[in-house]
Amino acid sequence: MTKTNKYVSRQSDANGVIHWSDEENQIWHELITRQLGVIDGKACSEFMVGLQKLQLPEDRIPQLAEVSKVLKACTGWECAEVPALISFDKFFELLANKRFPVATFIRSREEFDYLQEPDIFHEIFGHCAMLTHPAFAEFTHAYGKLGLAASKQDRVYLARLYWFTIEFGLLKTAEGLRIYGGGILSSPGETLYALQSEVPERQPFNALEVLRTPYRIDIMQPVYFTLNHIDELFDVAKLDMMALVEQAKALGLHAPKFPPKEQQAS
Repeated sequence: MTKTNKYVSRQSDANGVIHWSDEENQIWHELITRQLGVIDGKACSEFMVGLQKLQLPEDRIPQLAEVSKVLKACTGWECAEVPALISFDKFFELLANKRFPVATFIRSREEFDYLQEPDIFHEIFGHCAMLTHPAFAEFTHAYGKLGLAASKQDRVYLARLYWFTIEFGLLKTAEGLRIYGGGILSSPGETLYALQSEVPERQPFNALEVLRTPYRIDIMQPVYFTLNHIDELFDVAKLDMMALVEQAKALGLHAPKFPPKEQQAS
């Protein structure tokens, strides 16, 4: 959140409307139609129900007010228009007030398949459907309040909790593994990899283990954590997470399951 970003977010007008270009709307159309096909039978039912509630347009980028209207009715959340990069203080403040930050830019064709920065497709398609579900919404709210009060050092540990749930969480169901994390659901490659590859480990969710597990943002994940039911997030939200952070500090981090970044081929 502190590095420079080549993208410039669009600002809404006096009526709260963002005027997207035809090309930007076309990129949204291609992204959403492709990903709807990829996640079929792979996303959790809670996500698919949320998509039904949102009724996201496929021919244009939705206005944030359209999405917020549904979220408010379901769980009291709303979207917050933000620049491409915001501070951690602002990020946690928004979540603590049930406002989900949405950077108002969309990826270029050069980064159509993958970009590190969360764009409007990632935020709206990947996350907002789950925010219609009470357990996911309550957990995200509790996380925001924790982060807002936490020290800079403790936020590093809390970031792992966000990463392995809201971004890259998996769910065990009677039909098999399903996805609820937006980082997977907005990525065609990771959607298939997370469920079908034999490479990554898939471990039962344990908050202490999550807090001790390193991750990298620029690779397919070597480990995922699975919940047995989305309502487990209600229980996670009630944990004394900061006491667990102290335990994680005392125990230390697990060895990374990936090579150092500088050893990756360029």
